[in-house]
Amino acid sequence: MRLSFRGIARAAITAAAIGLLSGAASAQTNVVVGYQQIVGPFLSAIADGRFDAAATEAGYTIDWRQFSSGGDISTALASGNVAVGVLGSTGTTAAVTRGVDLQLFWILDDIGRSEALVARQGSGIESPADLKGKRVGVPFVSTSHFHLLVAMRTIWNIDPREVSILNMQPPQIVAAWQRGDIDAAYVWPPALSEIEKTGTVIADSGEIGKESVPTFDGLVVSTEFAEENPAFMKAFTGVLAAAYADYAANGASWTAQSPEVAGMVRLIGGNAEDVVGALKLLNYPTRDQQVSDAWLGGGALKALQESATFLKDQGQIDAALSDYAPYVNATFAQEAE
Repeated sequence: MRLSFRGIARAAITAAAIGLLSGAASAQTNVVVGYQQIVGPFLSAIADGRFDAAATEAGYTIDWRQFSSGGDISTALASGNVAVGVLGSTGTTAAVTRGVDLQLFWILDDIGRSEALVARQGSGIESPADLKGKRVGVPFVSTSHFHLLVAMRTIWNIDPREVSILNMQPPQIVAAWQRGDIDAAYVWPPALSEIEKTGTVIADSGEIGKESVPTFDGLVVSTEFAEENPAFMKAFTGVLAAAYADYAANGASWTAQSPEVAGMVRLIGGNAEDVVGALKLLNYPTRDQQVSDAWLGGGALKALQESATFLKDQGQIDAALSDYAPYVNATFAQEAE
């Protein structure tokens, strides 16, 4: 779930203007929006047509394109092939550090309990302190990897060098788990769901985020596009605000039979029951929460800064920027109706 959501493009990328496909003066402007296989109010509002209706009224049409990773969206933003896209906190940091001029304008979800550190039965791990000398699988340069290292260094007082941290993709984690090759793993569903069957959750990203910095999926927009198309941004964030308010009021009653869940399954495939289960692991900030100090008002900026340190340590960027504030914009959420 997470690495594919936050895979980081390694090719050199530079900022580029967003290309808009327009016809005659009376024609609507086409806007390409890239999304990933996530769940939540954003996907539900895509499926039920609310974004399309609002965009049409504002004079735009949306070309929805599904991407397999955040790295692909980052590259598409840099090349001008996408105007708005879904990126995770580490992916956003990597993109702007490499020169992509974009703005984070909405927090799609707080990853929360959807990523967790699980210890295998018989591993001897009952608390984080027991990780020393153990073998832990995690996808490198993912938000799971980020939170594992942050927790070790700032919460658990463990030197990562005292733990055998192995770079494994989710399917590899499941296979290694079943063979008994690893003692613990930090990962997301569906791998997380599988290893939980014979393991114990030691910590999750909800807990770690409260004590350090949160990890999240967010919506970003090309800075140039946002400046030139305020009507689209107003319409788009207006739908987001309404969708997230609706989920806050009614999301607890969404079931596998709910039209909202059915719509998400149509978009990303999978099983309706699994979608319901995934929804319960994530937190979805309302508009007021979006603009608070916890998110666009401060917390998201701190997450980008901490992510930059992590990415530099992992050799993914040469150096962090001196200031990430220009890449977080709470204005659109503040003005959403």
